[in-house]
Amino acid sequence: MAVLEELSQALINGNASKTKELAQKAIDEGMAAGQVLSEGLIVGMNEVGRRFKNNEFYVPEVLIAARAMHVGMGVLKPLLSEAEAASAGTVLIGTVKGDLHDIGKNLVSMMLEGAGFNVVDMGVDVSPEKFLEAVRDKKPQVVGLSALLTTTMPAMKTTIEALKEAGVRDSVKVMIGGAPVTQRYADEIGADGYAPDAASAVDVARRLAGRA
Repeated sequence: MAVLEELSQALINGNASKTKELAQKAIDEGMAAGQVLSEGLIVGMNEVGRRFKNNEFYVPEVLIAARAMHVGMGVLKPLLSEAEAASAGTVLIGTVKGDLHDIGKNLVSMMLEGAGFNVVDMGVDVSPEKFLEAVRDKKPQVVGLSALLTTTMPAMKTTIEALKEAGVRDSVKVMIGGAPVTQRYADEIGADGYAPDAASAVDVARRLAGRA
């Protein structure tokens, strides 16, 4: 089995030490970091995403695979050029103001990183002003807003309105998600996309960033 196939399999199995070892082996064999990322780690995470969607994998398996992905990325990051590192684009993500839930957001962040996106994680309880400031500073292609409570969902609308008022809404796509959030609500508040789960969020981000 070729080293990149072994690498993908180690990641799918959630074997962090093996993932690190094989990523290093691929580099030692003279492969470019970008190739190891796209044909090894990303292939593995795409398979994890597919299994998650099909209920073959659940959140614990995805988190373990994502941890292996991070360890593998630790080997590659210093060797990736700027162009390769941000190959899929930049996604700014955060849980909206008043909401302290982060498991769903963290899972989406890991899946996006696994798909080759540069992810800027804003954390939880993020105000519209902070999102706006980060959009101006980081210039992402996509902003992801998470809410896990019906009472904090209106903060998504407020954030989109803040981007509009500042004149930056047209320069960025907004996707939303979280347990109480629906496609209908996304349409109501003028979001560009809605994802019901972490694996779907990757597909939506790719589409919005023009990488689908």
